[in-house]
Amino acid sequence: MNDDAVRLDDVSRRYGSGGGVVHALDRVSLAFPRGSFTAVMGPSGSGKSTLLQCAAGLDTPTSGTVTVGGTELTGLGERRLTLLRRERIGFVFQAFNLLPSLTAEQNVALPLRLAGRRVPGARVREVLERVGLAGRARHRPSELSGGQQQRVALARALVTRPDVLFGDEPTGALDSRTGREVLALLRGMVDGAGQTVVMVTHDPVAASYADRVVFLVDGRVNGELAGAGADAIAARMTTLEAVPC
Repeated sequence: MNDDAVRLDDVSRRYGSGGGVVHALDRVSLAFPRGSFTAVMGPSGSGKSTLLQCAAGLDTPTSGTVTVGGTELTGLGERRLTLLRRERIGFVFQAFNLLPSLTAEQNVALPLRLAGRRVPGARVREVLERVGLAGRARHRPSELSGGQQQRVALARALVTRPDVLFGDEPTGALDSRTGREVLALLRGMVDGAGQTVVMVTHDPVAASYADRVVFLVDGRVNGELAGAGADAIAARMTTLEAVPC
């Protein structure tokens, strides 16, 4: 278990009650090994975002357990859960979510400031250099391209040295060329620094950068592919989307 950055055991997430209950996740068990890159795919409504939110401690499972870096999230109080998310989990969204009035370096330093921790300038410069933005530290989001803004968001997620980096469609708002640059950056973080990445995507090309692709259908795991190319992933998605509800 020490080799897993994140582990979900028999996780279910239900919304509503009675006849209107929705099973967003249905007894999902998955492990995400340290230093691996996993893509999560499935048809619309398959539970991808719910899986990511439960794994990252942003949502609470109805049943089952989630373990991050050896710490079980189930039963943690809100304060301890907030501290764990700040210090050991990185999250990158499709919409970047940068504060427009802050420079790139100030946006990157924000998680440390919110945690009441000292902000080492060397650490901020290090992560900006790591994402190729050493020369853009004093620029505000409006002065950066979409790809550069997403790189700032990546640097912000990495500044706390998280156990795992979660991405919710991190290239969804980018053109294909810029998206490939960000994906190559994520791939390099896994290969060069041993970072663990879990990414939800609808794009087979994006998923092909991952070590494996996990497929969800109706809140359940429906197999996976390892080391697959975009064509094979797209073909598998076609069969999933053809499955009757």
